[in-house]
Amino acid sequence: MTLIKSISGIRGTIGGAPSENLTPFDIVSFVSGFASWLKSNVKANHYKVVVGRDARISGAMVQSLVNQTLVGCGIEVLDLDLSTTPTVELAVIDLKAHAGIIITASHNPKTWNALKFLNSDGEVIDAKSGAEILSIAQRKDFNYANVDELGKITPVKNMMESHVASVLALSMVDVNAIKEKRFKVVLDAVNSTGGIAVPLLLEALGVQVIRLYCEPTGLFPHNPEPLKEHLSELSEKVVEEKADFGIVVDPDVDRLAFVDETGEMFGEEYTLVACADYVLSQTSGNTVSNLSSTRALADVTEVHGGTYFSSAVGELNVVEKMKAVNAVIGGEGNGGIIYPELHYGRDALVGIALFLSLLSKNDMKVAALKASYPNYFMSKAKVVLSPDMDVDRLLLKIKEQYQDKNPTTIDGVKIHFEKAWVHLRKSNTEPIIRVYTEAESQTAADSLAERFTTELETLN
Repeated sequence: MTLIKSISGIRGTIGGAPSENLTPFDIVSFVSGFASWLKSNVKANHYKVVVGRDARISGAMVQSLVNQTLVGCGIEVLDLDLSTTPTVELAVIDLKAHAGIIITASHNPKTWNALKFLNSDGEVIDAKSGAEILSIAQRKDFNYANVDELGKITPVKNMMESHVASVLALSMVDVNAIKEKRFKVVLDAVNSTGGIAVPLLLEALGVQVIRLYCEPTGLFPHNPEPLKEHLSELSEKVVEEKADFGIVVDPDVDRLAFVDETGEMFGEEYTLVACADYVLSQTSGNTVSNLSSTRALADVTEVHGGTYFSSAVGELNVVEKMKAVNAVIGGEGNGGIIYPELHYGRDALVGIALFLSLLSKNDMKVAALKASYPNYFMSKAKVVLSPDMDVDRLLLKIKEQYQDKNPTTIDGVKIHFEKAWVHLRKSNTEPIIRVYTEAESQTAADSLAERFTTELETLN
């Protein structure tokens, strides 16, 4: 069982002992810390915080604790209940709230849940604020409201519909062109809130939707991370239905991947590549992705005359870099699309709309579109951490061994070889070291990942 405290929130497995897992005690403590931080840093007579959750089994329990803790702190809860991460982010802006809390463990299995904290711009809080909240929670520096100053819970309906309307209103989304194509797609929403939000968008665009696991029960039918090894049913269904392509989102709908018309993965790494290709074809500008993302984005950006920049892993880091270089689109190779014209947050709905616009304007099949991009191959492995493992020492040893390659160290260690790269970093969401590689063949990428996984285990 695990509890991970990071600058952007708290994530852990449900049940067990306090301070070791995500228990009711920990939920109340961290939400109380967040409320104290909010009141210290934002001046208002009446505080409002948007709260929403994905459909995982523990969500209702966690949200009840979150909501009532905020009420006890004298804060009004704008309760979206079942929602998506990008919907909550937009709701903070639309409802003029002072902050937001998203209850989701993203791609983690059903045993996990998490609290993700947002600022008044609907963006992930910065590192300084995150550290302050962690410190307040550790000190138990709370001051709850008296009986006459308790907050209240205000249910808010139709925010997913509002989110869809905002996507459709974007100038870059060619609604008429998409409708003319009369696409047919299969959607796998892993029985979470994507099963509500994504069909709303697709049907508004005239797309026929074949639903696969779209009931928001929280009973994930397979590992919810949108990777090839988890999507055999989606691939088979696309071929069986003779669909134009398949769509899969993670439980909170901030990650997006596609399956082509033959049942082959388009590749989560290429979700951002395709969306950026479309945006850059319509407007000039720069792009950003994290260090673990494919180099294909840099290639496509340069073709369109833009400049590519990389950042440390994590939505917060990508957003900060995007703002610094005025990027027109960015995101992460895990299928996370960030399109600033809508908001600075990973958003599968806007990714779907941009992808459909690209297909409509290019009049291409999905397999042909993938074949038009630089063909790189990635391998994603991991080394499970034991409690006594000194990760910083391990990564320092790797850096020293490959000093002649001038490794990048802004986030773990990234080593560039002539025709490949490897990125080693401690995960922000799981007790593991992630080992990402990219090369010109799958065999080469897998071999490089195996080599560095072995080196890490040997050094330990």
